[in-house]
Amino acid sequence: MIIQKQESFMKNGYNIQWTDNAINELKETIHYLQEKWTEKELKNLAIELEKTTLLIAKNPFLFQESEFKKTIRRVVVLKHNTLYYRINSDKIQILSFFLNKQNPKKRKLK
Repeated sequence: MIIQKQESFMKNGYNIQWTDNAINELKETIHYLQEKWTEKELKNLAIELEKTTLLIAKNPFLFQESEFKKTIRRVVVLKHNTLYYRINSDKIQILSFFLNKQNPKKRKLK
């Protein structure tokens, strides 16, 4: 799985932009999971993450508002991670790819 800061341009949908924080959290999660999971499980996570971002790009209001702010939405990717994002006009900002085993106080949603 290749991780880099990028902006994805979706046909018939919103552009997806990953923040530095979200990319770092995704890298940390992958590093952790490489030690604990099989290659098949990691591949499944990648597939689910791609499906989720495509759904967000097509309909960003599909997922619920977070308990922190109404401007931030959240979606659980598998049961281990929650993706937090914000809608900015024609762009979706992925703010966090949070590992749910962590203390919720560690969430960085700016």
